[in-house]
This record gives sequence, C-alpha cells and structure tokens, in this order.
Amino acid sequence: MESFEIGSRGPAEDWFRDSSGKSFPMSHPGELSGSSLMRLPGLGCCNRGMHVGEQVLVSISRQLGRPAGIRGRIVGRVLNRRNREPIAAAVEAAGIRAGQVVADVGFGGGVGLGLLLDRVGQSGMVHGFEISTTMIDGAQRRFRREVQTRRLSLTAAPMEALPVPDASIDALISTNTIYFIDDVFAAFSELNRILAGNGCAVLGIADPDALRAMPFTQYGFHVREFDAIVDELQRAGLHVEERIRAGSVDFPYWLLVARKSGVR
Repeated sequence: MESFEIGSRGPAEDWFRDSSGKSFPMSHPGELSGSSLMRLPGLGCCNRGMHVGEQVLVSISRQLGRPAGIRGRIVGRVLNRRNREPIAAAVEAAGIRAGQVVADVGFGGGVGLGLLLDRVGQSGMVHGFEISTTMIDGAQRRFRREVQTRRLSLTAAPMEALPVPDASIDALISTNTIYFIDDVFAAFSELNRILAGNGCAVLGIADPDALRAMPFTQYGFHVREFDAIVDELQRAGLHVEERIRAGSVDFPYWLLVARKSGVR
C-alpha cells in the first residue's frame, strides 16, 4: 500500500511526503517546532486515471476541507499548531468580551474554541460549527467539561445553514473556510442572519496569490480575490470595516472584520 507522511521539512513548512520521497506542502508556511514524521496510511484517493502525485494532492485538499479518520485527526493537530497565531488574531479583532455568545464557524482542530472560551469566561457561551465529524469528536473529547456545563455547543453544520436563532451571536470567527464553499453569498447571508445588531464577524483568509502557488489548491479549492469576497459580504449585508494583516512576510494572511451594513 502507498504510504505518506506528515512532517516538518524545516523550521517553516509542513509537508506530506510519499513513499518515493517526493514531498508536497500541506499548508501555508508558519513556524513549527519538532521534526518527527508521523506516518499515514494511503490518503484515500484511488482514481486509477490519476498520476500518484496528483492523487496525493487531491487527498491533501480533501483532508484540509473535511478532515476524516485518523489522518484527519493528525491534520487537525498540525493545523492547530500552524494556525494558532492567526486564529488568536481573529479572536482579538472580534473584540469579544466576557459574558457574550460567540461562534467559531468551521473550527477545524479546535484551537479557536479554547481561545473563545477563555474570552467569554464562565458567564459566556461558545458555539462551534463544523462539517467534519472527526473534528467534532475530537473537540468533544478535548472540551468534555465545557460541553457538559453547556459553555460550549458543538454542532455538525455547514456555514450556509447554522442552526441557531436570528441575531443570537454577538461575534464570530471563521478562518480558512471559504476556500471550500461553493456559494459564499449564501454562507455570508447566514452569518448576517445569526449576528446580533452590533455583532462582529471576522474572516481569516490566506492571500490568493500565495494560495495559487500551492500545488494542491487547484483540486477543490475556490481561490477568490479580496474584492470579490468583499463584494459578496456587502451583498449579503456585511460591511468590511477593516482588513488586518496577520501572516508572515513570506505568506500573507488577512483578517476581514465585518459588521452588519448600516451598523457602526
């Protein structure tokens, strides 16, 4: 069976490596510690019409969009390490206060859930929405006490259909999610629906040019220009107040801070 590894090729990049020794970047450059490689069984893509390298890239894209199984759990841990800094910046940009009801839409490995729980304190509540049942299972184990005390609600749901009442969320973050959404207008309209009148939504997105340079993003990723994203947010009723750079010099990452149009 073809096997693959996730590991740290150097101080700045995580890679999938196949058994022939060929390496493929898994995510954007970020700072990691540790150099041990974690062996994975075949990544689950077996289209006979594809070259092996192409199969690997398709599988990476699928795992990043919807982590599944043991490989998905490993991907979740890697993404937590890599994305903690921009997620923390998103939480900060949202201006979250103690006692608020907030959400992480597409929480992935779950690092944002912990940061949000710290911000809202014992009197607040966090909703976590995710399409990957593997990620939900992991968050339920990690945050068992918070789930039991109802400080944290974890729900399997896409961004386009979030099962909470209108105007029930004071602030939300969503990072590295819109690449995997076909209809962002529907998704942004749903964010607008659930936000309270003065609520804040912070979207974290990688620079489109940097995304296009990654070989796996041509398989299943929707890479959109900033202007197109801002236009769709505006059309959905969300006005972008600020664009904050949160990435490195080598790999720009941006936060779009938005509120309901007409609300300041």
